[in-house]
Amino acid sequence: MLGKNVRIEIFGTLEDRYLYSGFITDEKKGVLQQVYIISDRELHGEIECTIIAEVSSEKYSRIRFVAAPAGYIYYEPEIRKRLCRKSVAFDKIVCVYEKSCGAVVYHRTRLGVIKVLLVKNHNGKCWTFPKGHVEQNETEQQTAVREIKEETGLDVVIEPGFRHTSTYRPFGKTKKQVVFFLAKADASAVNLQKSEIDYYLWATLDEAMHICRYDNDTKILREVKRRLL
Repeated sequence: MLGKNVRIEIFGTLEDRYLYSGFITDEKKGVLQQVYIISDRELHGEIECTIIAEVSSEKYSRIRFVAAPAGYIYYEPEIRKRLCRKSVAFDKIVCVYEKSCGAVVYHRTRLGVIKVLLVKNHNGKCWTFPKGHVEQNETEQQTAVREIKEETGLDVVIEPGFRHTSTYRPFGKTKKQVVFFLAKADASAVNLQKSEIDYYLWATLDEAMHICRYDNDTKILREVKRRLL
């Protein structure tokens, strides 16, 4: 059901911030299932929606679906925020749209050589840059700074005028957007978050270009090289 386009009949408003209750409908089968609908505009009647999340709880055996008008994108923090206002109980949430923010972290050695930080996650097969999921009420840059601090122990400063985005599907119906900035670290001593990161490596830009295997990562590194050299 996740990611599927469905027709939903709006039943009523659950709060004044555009959280609705409705029913998935089918011309042949009639009413199929009750769902929550998130929107930033008023909804009436029957509309085309996309199932953007599934929420479940140990207390309830069934999965509850969350929808949004077709074409609208909501990420996990906003979905949680809307549902919590109505006190919808759930332990697990799976979303169609995910968003992470991170940065290419660089450090200048005493000899003036620029090195960038590469990390390898528990579930990752390739070297990449530190990043993590956006939390509620965070800006993209705040997420990047926080995640870098949590994963590596480094305090960084985001460089202005550099922002690179990519969108891909890591698995199933999930559509993920990743935003990378450029960030400077004054120190090079890394303290890994062992629950998330297995290894780290400081590499020159040319070395990093050969180590990174994702096309998007090498594209970002080329932009970094033009910026710093």
